[in-house]
Amino acid sequence: MIRALVMIAALVFSAGAAQADRLKDMTTISGVRSNPLVGYGIVVGLSGTGDGNSGLTLQSMQSMLSRMGLAVEVGDINAKNAAAVMVTAELGPFLKEGQEIDVTVATVGQAKSLQGGTLLMTPLMGADGEIYAIAQGNLIVGGLGVQGADGSSVTVNIPTVGRIPNGASVERMVDSPFQDGDYLMMNLNRGDFSTAAATAEAINEVFGPDVAVALDGTTIRVRAPADPDQRVSFVGLLENIEVTPDPPAAKVVVNSRTGTVVIGGEVLVTPAAVTHGGLTVTVNEDYDVQQQATVAMNGDTTVIQPDEPIVTPDSQLYINEDPAKAFLFDPGVSLASLVDAINAVGASPGDLVAILEALREAGALRAELVVI
Repeated sequence: MIRALVMIAALVFSAGAAQADRLKDMTTISGVRSNPLVGYGIVVGLSGTGDGNSGLTLQSMQSMLSRMGLAVEVGDINAKNAAAVMVTAELGPFLKEGQEIDVTVATVGQAKSLQGGTLLMTPLMGADGEIYAIAQGNLIVGGLGVQGADGSSVTVNIPTVGRIPNGASVERMVDSPFQDGDYLMMNLNRGDFSTAAATAEAINEVFGPDVAVALDGTTIRVRAPADPDQRVSFVGLLENIEVTPDPPAAKVVVNSRTGTVVIGGEVLVTPAAVTHGGLTVTVNEDYDVQQQATVAMNGDTTVIQPDEPIVTPDSQLYINEDPAKAFLFDPGVSLASLVDAINAVGASPGDLVAILEALREAGALRAELVVI
């Protein structure tokens, strides 16, 4: 009996916890974010799958060689085994000089594959034009491209994009406002006034009154510890507070390209009657062909000379009209009843969209209809 009670209590508490989300999963702290980096570089060591005589790659290689003290002409360079690439990376918050980050390398020229290539030293710049990291290393390419002499080719995945794990070294740290000011601003990933108020209330229950204030439907202002050394442990406790998000606004989302329809759980329908029927028209085209001929007598011999056949169109039309099916929505019909009623009449995704649009125009659909 005790074991059964313990199991029931565990299920109850786990079910209650499953309905709540951690602030770590619901919010971000203002100013604590990653920064995109980008750079232009050259990949060498390719097995004949490079850019060839691309002017961009040839000029880049000439410029690189000139910086190394070599005087070469563009005509003396062959970029068959080299490729011009763009290098991208994400500089995470609080990363220091000397730490390493992953980089992604993608071709910008005519290269067919980066398999087996090596990225030469490439500066990575931020939005302000300053260099924050240096990338270099051997590429890992998940794609494969093979081409035959007759022009036939086989491509698996994308061979023109590769990655270098820990391929860039951080050279400059991005300043963060985390240690500045008396407050931390927590921004909800999905803005909602009720959820913002509930978040502030949950924080105050843990840390005391007036510690958190909801400024709007997205931002909650939290008073930070006066001692900067306590901020990390404070945020560690803060982001593990659990809050039950308020149910989202009632929406029906329709993807016009794929025909996918998603109906939110809060969607309700006021009293309405819907009639749905289908009319199918089938046209079968056939032709009646009569062969004409000219008969002539030549002594005792009969000569038959075929003429042009006469072709007469023969069209047949079949009309099949399914009996119109009607269903009635009672006040406050839920999502399950709405879906069951529409499925009962055999509505296709296109018919479902038409029914929902008609319900919205009639004012019976208590939800926002969103078409993406």
